[in-house]
Amino acid sequence: MHKDEGVARLNLCRSELGHFGEPTILRSKSAPQTEKTENSRKDHATALNLGTVNPDLPLGEAVYEALRRGLRTGAIKAGDRIKEEEVAASLSVSRTPVREALGRLIAKRFIIPAGVRGLVVRSLDAAEVLELYAMREILEGAAARLAAQQASGPEVDSLLSLQEAYDSAWDDPTEMARINVMFHETIFRAAKNRYLIAALEELQDVISILGPTTFTVAGRPATASAEHRAIIAAISTRNANEAERLAGIHIREALRARLKIMQGDRRSPA
Repeated sequence: MHKDEGVARLNLCRSELGHFGEPTILRSKSAPQTEKTENSRKDHATALNLGTVNPDLPLGEAVYEALRRGLRTGAIKAGDRIKEEEVAASLSVSRTPVREALGRLIAKRFIIPAGVRGLVVRSLDAAEVLELYAMREILEGAAARLAAQQASGPEVDSLLSLQEAYDSAWDDPTEMARINVMFHETIFRAAKNRYLIAALEELQDVISILGPTTFTVAGRPATASAEHRAIIAAISTRNANEAERLAGIHIREALRARLKIMQGDRRSPA
């Protein structure tokens, strides 16, 4: 993608975002009590369920991977308070490896200090969302291009099977989102480039704290399905240019859906 084209698209997205570019905070007299209630709900949420740690990894690394998994599966969400003792209890480990893992998440800014609340999973602001999707368009386009050149027959078959599963989960946005992650990760692996895969996995971690899936936006499941099938067709026919182009369109449409969620509009287009 040319730099000028990327800047133009980013500016277009900024215009679509509207009032998010200049945030204004309006608080009624009851707002502090509402905020207090919400914080209380977060702080007294049900016990974490992070599964088990991988015994083949050093303990600190295993706890870090378990926390990443929790973010991706939704066990940990933006705004949630993270307590060392709760993580340790969930994973049946001491607090020392938990402290190490949390330190890494702080360094990556997935969690941040929040005063008396301690550590919380942070939310992305509007500018960060635009930057994230700009990078997704570039990297996922590259992955689709490489997959068209490198994918094996079984990998293409796997994409088709995942798409069938996605289409069978039409009334379950959470399940569609889970299958969608697997679909994209299959393309990443089919690209067979370890550095690209590492960069995309980093983006996937950030995507996990965005909030509700874009499949909750009316009409998005159907358009995403059509986009997926077009990408599979390009990959299976070894059309690298088309695969990259279609992947870019797919991410731009996902961004449009994300902006609708941020603006509180999930209605079907007129």
